[in-house]
Amino acid sequence: MQVFSIATQRAQWLSARLGVIAGNVANASTPGYRAREIAPFEAVLKQQQMQIARTDPAHLNMAGEVGTVRFEAREARADLATHSGNTVELEKEMLAGAETVRQFRLTSGLVRTWHRLFMMSVRD
Repeated sequence: MQVFSIATQRAQWLSARLGVIAGNVANASTPGYRAREIAPFEAVLKQQQMQIARTDPAHLNMAGEVGTVRFEAREARADLATHSGNTVELEKEMLAGAETVRQFRLTSGLVRTWHRLFMMSVRD
């Protein structure tokens, strides 16, 4: 059932990433606004694995849940800034948004497939 837990965390991360991207786009013309981003999902998983080292089977509950994960937004590395000090690049944000939606669809499709396989194995 670890697959469902990781997929849930991935969906939460994608949602947080899309929120940060939306905030960047909304502030694209705000003077002095610094573009933000969240850490890659792989880094979040590595950090979480280090925090919840499993030394006993009882450390995780039966569902494999590990609690709520927080995704902190940080200032994005800026390749350029406008004369007003704004570092949002709309093209970059739009590409990141489209990629995030694509990843969400992929994650959802994998969960549906895994669920179908699981249900087939339980029925037989």
